[in-house]
Formats: sequence, structure tokens, C-alpha cells
Amino acid sequence: MNTTSKSDSYAAAGVDITAGYKAVELMKKHIAKTMTSGVCSGVGGFGGLFELDMTGITRPVLVSGTDGVGTKLKLAFLMDKHDTVGIDCVAMCVNDVICVGAKPLFFLDYIACGKNIPERIADIVKGVCEGCVQSGAALIGGETAEMPGFYPVDEYDLAGYCTGVVDKAKIIDNNKMKEGDVMIALPSSGVHSNGFSLVRKVFDVENADIKTPLEELGGKSIGETLLTPTKIYVKPILALLDEVQVKGISHITGGGFYENIPRSIPDGLGARVQKSAVKILPIFDLIAKRGGISERDMFNTFNMGVGMCVIVDKADADKALGILGGQGEDAYVIGEIVKSEEKITIC
Repeated sequence: MNTTSKSDSYAAAGVDITAGYKAVELMKKHIAKTMTSGVCSGVGGFGGLFELDMTGITRPVLVSGTDGVGTKLKLAFLMDKHDTVGIDCVAMCVNDVICVGAKPLFFLDYIACGKNIPERIADIVKGVCEGCVQSGAALIGGETAEMPGFYPVDEYDLAGYCTGVVDKAKIIDNNKMKEGDVMIALPSSGVHSNGFSLVRKVFDVENADIKTPLEELGGKSIGETLLTPTKIYVKPILALLDEVQVKGISHITGGGFYENIPRSIPDGLGARVQKSAVKILPIFDLIAKRGGISERDMFNTFNMGVGMCVIVDKADADKALGILGGQGEDAYVIGEIVKSEEKITIC
């Protein structure tokens, strides 16, 4: 740890640079777990170095994604639990990158806070590292910015950036999609990291009791349920791509079914989702009931229990389900691709 760099004047203005050094020391053991063979640099440099392994790749295409956790962080503040939101941050990036068939390589995070509390920062990064381990990405850099007067002392924001690689010939091409193709759902772990402005309003989380267990949520509290980390689908999808031609993948994030599923479907075709097939999680029933939210708005805001949707040929459906099942995914069919000018129909 740096013991010579300190500024009493800067500390008097609200920025303790020595706290930053301590936070880095605390997070190093977590970062070490994410190291992969491509990493060429350690913690603390001016840039993260990564050597690209070209084995088996003819024409490498780099794929990048960036995102944050949004107002789900408010739940972390209220529950005083900070070791899982980092998983959300990684998930929101790597789950997007995998939608084009790219394998995540490395990740960088950015934490902005009102006050650098080293143990809290280390907890946040612990979650980031867990997300990196789950997705096979290395955490090769990051930034913690202490910004007194901009953020409240007990609050922070968290964002991240991921880069992956895919052989150009293996980029998922939805032009191969056709009528009769099957839509397979990969279950979500909960609300994931979208729609929390509405969720917070529905449950009035700043004023309500969110820590008491509820029968409707299987004995978990609202706070605990809402903080469930976003599921990471990288490894199951990579396993599927090795054996089955995947024609489209949708990461179901903000905008729900109506916004995200059409993004993977070419013009002239549409998705027909069987509503009765969707395994809706109890938290979504509770949100709809407490908020008086219409079914249409629910499907246009939340993932409803489906974190990712994969489209394959009907002849490959059983094989795909078997592969995903072998990866621990309770995947199931929720619909099919039809000829239509309407991109999605839920019936």
C-alpha cells in the first residue's frame, strides 16, 4: 500500500486518498480470482493489458458492452448489503455481449461515491469479481472516484465495461431465422437490474418495511428478493453455441418482452409468445398486485421470469434444451417465429 502519498488539504475538502489505497489492498484478493491467461498487467497501473489469444479464430471481432446497475442500488443502500450489486453490473454487460456470440474477455468497473469507505468499496468489487468469475472474464482495471458534495456520504454509483471476442464467421446472424423456429426461455433469478424506479414506487421502499419475510415470496423479504443478483448466462450460451446453430438471442432487460425480443428478429418475421408457457416468478405477481399494473405494462417493463430468449431451428430444440439442462438451466419453450409485420405477439 502507498504510505507516502497523502494530502491533509485534500482530506479537509472531503477526499481521503489514503482510503483509496486501503480499498485497493482489500480488493486485491478478490481480483486475483478473476485472472485469466490473457492478463498482462497487475492492479494499480494506468491501463489494463490483455493479450488476445487467436487460437481457433480466423477473423477476430471485438465486441464491447457497458451498463450500470441503476436505481437497484437504492435497495443496496437501504439493506446495507453491497456485495452482490457488482454481479449485477457485470451481468448487464456480459449478457449483452454474449447475444452476438462473443466470449467475454475482460471487464473494468467504475465506482463513484460520496465517501470512500474501504470496506464497502471492497465489498462492491467482491461482487464484481464474482460476476467476472461466473462469466470467465478478467477484471483488469477500474476506478473509484470519491466525490463529496456530488454524492451523499452513504451512496455511490456503479458502472462497468466489458470487451469480448468472436470469430466473424460465428457472429449470430438473424437472417438465417425462419418461420417455425422455436423460442427457448432461460429463467431469470428475479427482477434482475431493470424497472427499479417503478419497483421502488410500488413498494415505497424508502418508507416501507422491506425486511420482513413474506409468504408470497417463499419466506424471503421484499428487500432480499429484489436484491437477488442478475443471472449470468455466458457459460450456458457458449456451450450451446458449440453444438447448435443459434439464430437469435435476446437479453430481456428494460422494456421487457416487447422491446428486447424484437431486437433479435429480422423484418418480415415476428415472435409469437405463448403467455401461458411463461413461468412468471412470484415477485412479478406481487408487483402487479401491489401496483395495480396491467399485464401489458408488466411484459413491457420486466423480464417476468425470462432473463434470456434463444431462437433455434425446431429440429434443434430438443438438443438445445438438453445442452442447456446440462449447464444447469431449466430452459423451456415459450413460443415460435411466425411470418408477421408485427414483431411480437403475446397471446
